[in-house]
Order: sequence, then C-alpha cells, then structure tokens
Amino acid sequence: MSSHQVLAGFHAVTARLRHAPSSIKELYVEASRRDKRMQSFIEQAQAANIRIHPVGIERLDGLSRGVKHQGVVALAEENKLAIDVDEVLDLLEDRGQAPLLLILDGVTDPHNLGACLRTADAAGVHAVIAPRDRAVGLNSTVQRVACGAAETVPYIMVTNLARTMRQLKDRDVWLVGTDDQAQGTMYSVDARRPMAWVMGAEGEGMRRLTRETCDELVTIPMAGSVESLNVSVASAVCLYESVRQRSSG
Repeated sequence: MSSHQVLAGFHAVTARLRHAPSSIKELYVEASRRDKRMQSFIEQAQAANIRIHPVGIERLDGLSRGVKHQGVVALAEENKLAIDVDEVLDLLEDRGQAPLLLILDGVTDPHNLGACLRTADAAGVHAVIAPRDRAVGLNSTVQRVACGAAETVPYIMVTNLARTMRQLKDRDVWLVGTDDQAQGTMYSVDARRPMAWVMGAEGEGMRRLTRETCDELVTIPMAGSVESLNVSVASAVCLYESVRQRSSG
C-alpha cells in the first residue's frame, strides 16, 4: 500500500475516475451506505470496470489515515500530468498559448495548497511549481481540498526553485512576485504576456533569492486593517487579474 497514492472523498476519487480510471488499483466504499450519491458513484466506478470493496468504516478510517473520506477511499498510482517545466512550455508553444503559471514558495499547509490548486484550475493555470524541500506534496488532504483540481493542474516540484525561475526567464516567462513593500500594484502588470505569479507563504513570504529572481514585484492593494491575505486568496486575486486581462482581448 505504501507505493500507492491515497485518494479520499467523493471529489478526489471521482476526478481520478474521470481523468485516469486505469490508475485506480483498489476502491473501498462504506458497506452500510446506500444513499443516492453513493449509488451513483458506485455505478460510475462499475462503468469504468473498477473493482469495489465494501468495507466497514473502521477500515476506511485506517486507509484514509485521518483524512475525511465520506465513505470512499481509493488506492491509485500517482497521476503525473507533466514531468517538468520545459514539457509544459513546449506544449503551450506548440498550441500558440501564452503560459500562465503559479509559483508557490514555502507553502507547507496542505489545505492552502489544495485551495491554490482549486483556484489554479478555475483560472486556467497551466502548471503550479513549488520547491521540493519547502512544500507539501499531493497528499490525501490536498487531494480532498482541491476537489479534483490535483487531477487537472500539473503540480511540479523542483529541486532548486531559483534555478527553475531562471530557466523560465530564459524562455521569456515574466516572473511577478507579490511583496508588501513593492511600489507598483498588481493592476500595473501586463498579464497578457507569458508570465508566472510568484507567491510566498503567510508570515515569512518569499525567500530572499526567490524575491531577487523575480522580474517585477507588486503589492495587492489592502484597504482595511488586515496586513496580508492567505496565500490561496492572494493567488486567486492575482490569477483572476490575469483572467480579466486575457479575456478582455
């Protein structure tokens, strides 16, 4: 079981059923649950030829390792959407699309990452990039909070974030970081160009080298007494400025 990814909850498992059903190796459902949602889910799994194991809730609790499972847990092979940043950029170049990326530096809370992935999916982000040594992986909590977005948005963990950022710059991707002390605001950014928003975790923010590697630093206007936004909310605000600009022609 250690070699498999644990997916818990209807959203996470249903998303995998839609996008990569063959990766699901074992599917467990609460034997005593017979409501309409569960019946519909079971029919969907059966249509994908997934073997279903009805089990007790104690077994599901053990499999999900403390994550809320709603009576559904799957063991699956890891679903890799992209191997590296170059793969993403090459594909976008072939399609004639301007990259929109999200870089997260130091986001270790799985709830924050899940929310960031969900927003990234909604905003049409092509990939989310994070350092391998200072970030949470795609664990079952992230999968649940992301509500299926972890199955559609590539989450690429890199060994050296600053080096990856320089590689993006070499490929003409403009790196825009958010910083409370910056002069310009997010509304001054030309978000139609190939770009990546760079976000730091709450409290510490971006690391020094990450900040220095950005092409541009901007603030998110704050009219109230709160000093900063949660990283997932800040990501949403900035990404949707990109969506606004790109959709307005």
